[in-house]
Amino acid sequence: MRKIWKLTGREYRAAVRTKGFIIGLLVAPLFMGGSGLAMYLLKDQVDTTDRRVAIIDRSGIVADSLLAAADRYNASAVYDAESGEKVRPAYEFFTEAPTEGDPQTQRLELSDRVRSGDLTAFVEIGPAVLHPDPHDTTGAAQIRYYAKNASMDETRSWMRWPINNHLRRTRLIEVGVDEETAGGVFDWRNVNGFGLLTRDEETGGIRDARKASEGEAILIPLVLVMLVFLMVMMGAMPQLSSVMEEKNQRIAEVLLGSVKPVEFMWGKVLGGVGVSLTASMVYVAGGVFAANRFGVADYVPYEIIPWFFGFMILAITMFGAVFASLGSACNDAKEAQSLTFPAMLPIMIPMFVLMPVLNEPQSTFATALSLFPPCTPMLMLLRMSSQEGVPAWQPYAGLVGVVLFTILAVWAGGRIFRIGILMQGTPPKIGNIVRWALRG
Repeated sequence: MRKIWKLTGREYRAAVRTKGFIIGLLVAPLFMGGSGLAMYLLKDQVDTTDRRVAIIDRSGIVADSLLAAADRYNASAVYDAESGEKVRPAYEFFTEAPTEGDPQTQRLELSDRVRSGDLTAFVEIGPAVLHPDPHDTTGAAQIRYYAKNASMDETRSWMRWPINNHLRRTRLIEVGVDEETAGGVFDWRNVNGFGLLTRDEETGGIRDARKASEGEAILIPLVLVMLVFLMVMMGAMPQLSSVMEEKNQRIAEVLLGSVKPVEFMWGKVLGGVGVSLTASMVYVAGGVFAANRFGVADYVPYEIIPWFFGFMILAITMFGAVFASLGSACNDAKEAQSLTFPAMLPIMIPMFVLMPVLNEPQSTFATALSLFPPCTPMLMLLRMSSQEGVPAWQPYAGLVGVVLFTILAVWAGGRIFRIGILMQGTPPKIGNIVRWALRG
């Protein structure tokens, strides 16, 4: 053990004393959550250029209501009430008389105006939009919005409500509902989500349900999973190239004069565990501090943090042994690169199914996959931190499975490492690696 700890200390110091480790601590979260951070920083950077939209109303009943809705929007939402600054684009809608003979020519002319920048878009309202025929194939009841990027255009999304509300109001008036009453029919109420009520174990009283938060339901589970993924990338994956380089530079032969191959591998793996523990403690402590600083400490799943560290340590040990053993079988960077994808596949599978598991954490698929040892560290944490939670026995069953699989990975990795670290000139083949693991 003394030799293993010396090797572990050597690996740990070689990693954490570098500027790259400090830079990685700062840069890695940006890679993992850079898009969300950019959206937050740029949330106030709104393009306030006015939107000029032409309306071709072939029904003759929608254009006036849409123009009135745009005027109300411009009067209430475009300028900030306190500062008077323009915070949103204004909608400049105007009507274009529809061409009956050749509508395609009119559409082309308006499209050219959009391309030239004279217009932002144009909308065409079909003649049968008020009473659409479900069997119609001519598109007479369609509302078509033409723009350079129509699928992502916020103006198109905004137009849906005023157009459809006007059509509903018109239909109600047609069947005899009073015009003043028709407006109240469309009074909108959100469905607010809440958790479940609980009983306070100390007082026996009923504890009120807490309002559900999308950030708590989605952000916290994803952050925990991404942090485990990041730590595996930081502590386990580098073992492949590190062992390959030490083997190629004959450093391994010098070290093997003093230690056994399995001790050498354990030193590499435990060094990676130490590096990941250091980084994860920085992130967890920073996250808890930030949550308390911004008044959202109630959302921190403190009861899951010990599980996070337990699963993370086992994951890095398991995958670290696999990467180190594969690195011992490689002779150069090209061979190491060819083995990277097969070794990465068990780590990537949980990332492919994050949202299906998070949407249905109690499903048979989610339960079975979270109990599959290579996927357990990420997916069990994802399910545990979801608002539904998991049955009490499943985290312990998953933990036992990961422990047993880690022991198997270390045992097989040690047998591969013992042969591969001294093997020179033989390209790594999956068949040979499997045979080394089985026969030693």
